[in-house]
Amino acid sequence: MLRIENLTLKYEEKLAIRQLSLSIKAGEKLAIIGTSGAGKSTLLTHLYQCLKNEAAYSSQKQGLVEGLSTYHNVFMGALARHHWSYNLFNLVSPFKQPLDQVTQLCQELELDFPVSKKLSELSGGQRQRVALARALYQQKDIFIGDEPFSALDPLMSRRLLDMVFERHNTVIMVLHDKSLALEHFDRIIGLKQGQLHLDARQDELTSELVDDFYSDVPLTEAIHVLAASDA
Repeated sequence: MLRIENLTLKYEEKLAIRQLSLSIKAGEKLAIIGTSGAGKSTLLTHLYQCLKNEAAYSSQKQGLVEGLSTYHNVFMGALARHHWSYNLFNLVSPFKQPLDQVTQLCQELELDFPVSKKLSELSGGQRQRVALARALYQQKDIFIGDEPFSALDPLMSRRLLDMVFERHNTVIMVLHDKSLALEHFDRIIGLKQGQLHLDARQDELTSELVDDFYSDVPLTEAIHVLAASDA
């Protein structure tokens, strides 16, 4: 699906990704982990730019419009599917079909208020789910998310992750929740200072090895120690 070789990227004139090579296959559920400043969001943005014709993107910045309703912020995910005149009339007076679709989607995301509610009246967790709803409403084959559940509790995060998996063939997601990555994704990559330090299938990893990735202990040394203890 996508292969990058020796990728180097800057963010605000600072080197963020350093000679990174990565291959992603269609159908993978890929989690990206790493500490703050490791280059995760920069890499994710690049992946989206490569795949944007096929991918929906839920970013940390969200890109929501304060002055619009929840409905219109979610419907923005479908703008490319309609003629500009349809979108203009729908802005003035929402059509029944998309209104019903957005209402149903918001209910599934546990947004238990009228979709006419202004974005400016919502909490941080509600806004995050509106941004997620907009990405889901794009109805793309690939979902790319930058910590889309960071403001939500673990149980809700798992419920919503199931929704994302059900609606997308391929999922690429930056996560801060180690257990979510270990339990639900079939591949995990880890970045340190813009470089790839971890790339393994889910069944090759344990919680302890991921802890070692976050520490100063090289992963290869941790694997060697674990192998020796099992001998």
